[in-house]
Amino acid sequence: MAQKEISSLVPVLDELGLPVNFGWSRNSCFIYDPAFISAPRRFVCESDRYILISPSHLIILEILDDGFLGYIGMSVVSLRDTKRSTQMYRIPFPLGTLELPRNSDTGSIRLQHKKYFLNFAAMEGGVRIIKVDIPKFGHHRNLRGELVLSPPQGAESLATSMPWRERKHAFRCTRRSPWYIAEGVIQFGTQELIFTQGNSWGIFDWSRGVRPPSDLRYWASGCGQSGGKQVGFSVGYDSADSSLGTANAFFLDGKLHKLDQVSFHISPSNWFQPWRFTSSDNRLEMIFALHQERAESHQMLFQSLKRRQACGFFSGRVILDDGSEFEFQNITGFAERRKTRF
Repeated sequence: MAQKEISSLVPVLDELGLPVNFGWSRNSCFIYDPAFISAPRRFVCESDRYILISPSHLIILEILDDGFLGYIGMSVVSLRDTKRSTQMYRIPFPLGTLELPRNSDTGSIRLQHKKYFLNFAAMEGGVRIIKVDIPKFGHHRNLRGELVLSPPQGAESLATSMPWRERKHAFRCTRRSPWYIAEGVIQFGTQELIFTQGNSWGIFDWSRGVRPPSDLRYWASGCGQSGGKQVGFSVGYDSADSSLGTANAFFLDGKLHKLDQVSFHISPSNWFQPWRFTSSDNRLEMIFALHQERAESHQMLFQSLKRRQACGFFSGRVILDDGSEFEFQNITGFAERRKTRF
């Protein structure tokens, strides 16, 4: 079945709360309104995540509201050695109380507590401002600073809306934008992590939907510069029906080049062997050289989330929409395997 590109605003739910209008878009065409969801709130999953890349570090900031499970997670990963620090603030039974925005273009998040301050602000022109202040992060170091994320001229995002087979209420609406130009400073203990234009990047991952009782998801994304071009990509798959629009695309200077199904080839005996990625349309071949990984596990009553995340460097080749071939080397990014069960 051919993928379906959607270019006008459409709702992701009908008046009965059933998912409709499946496909993909180059812009945020899918209108998500949680007021129309008819499934139990414990199955609604909403998350905002930023992956921030400097020459020396990779920072992951995530807010998750997944029914009974919720948390604010932050990780600082060194790209020069195997050091990393993670801080998780668990929020039991959030069930919508985090009030994550329904719109990926204009919604902002501000969370303040005696242990943390986090602000994701959406500004005019697609600019985003990230502010973070954690007095005691990891080994009692502070994590504090501000970054400005700017889109390239005429940048396109990959937005998708997918259903689940045999689960009439389940769907996932996503937006991935792996092309932000990052500028600013993050103070991490005694270190200053400097983000400057031309060598620092940001990836935005926005997800809303109703999930099934169990799901296994793979996702990888990266951003950087190769051959004088800004390179970004977002590839992955799960148990959702992606026949009308996969969550796979390659970006060159912010412009989207759509891919079909992408497979992750991972050694079952050695997670740290280089991963290989191939697409069913033969347009993408990519190798992921792992630098380091982290694992996490969360449990709340009958709900569980297990995830393995790895960061490293991607190299490969892609066939662009005009038929030309582009090769890229050592693009910083990360990949993950996530399993949820209720």
